[in-house]
Amino acid sequence: MGARETERAVTVWERFVKGDALGMHFAANVFVATTALWLLLRTGANTNPIWAIASMIATSEPQIEESLHNFRARIINTLLGCTTGMLFLVVGGSSEWKLPVALSVTVLLSSYVIRIKTMHRTAPITAALIIAAGLEHHTKLSGVEIGLRRAGEVLLGCLVGLMVAWVMSRIWAVPEAAKEGGAGPS
Repeated sequence: MGARETERAVTVWERFVKGDALGMHFAANVFVATTALWLLLRTGANTNPIWAIASMIATSEPQIEESLHNFRARIINTLLGCTTGMLFLVVGGSSEWKLPVALSVTVLLSSYVIRIKTMHRTAPITAALIIAAGLEHHTKLSGVEIGLRRAGEVLLGCLVGLMVAWVMSRIWAVPEAAKEGGAGPS
């Protein structure tokens, strides 16, 4: 190991020793919430929990204020994407052109009507999931069913992430120094 790598290792170690454990808090939140979602959805509901887990990561922030902000933004943008996706799926025929048009409309609604910058990409992603499910299965009903299930998994993941963040903040509080300028996850 060269001098530069040694210096970096010492800097990381000093940051960890001085109490900047925000990354450790985040890792613990993600571990607990992933385990809960995996057991609930994979074992209990016999479904793949990946959509819920991806959403949970966005809301399991160790700083509870940030977690609440992300939760609100994720829920609003998920509902917008779900609504827009459903409308485009059930109106008109089956065409691949629905996807780019629907996603563009969703982005415009998210940007100029909803105006919540945080998690704004969630809206078109959700719309894409719903429309793609309908196009893939060539039926509107299948698309709506799969889209609603995936949107439900996203919402469940957000709820579990927020709940774990809140419980963990009570068990293992984030030091004020880390809240103000820590180098942990953002």
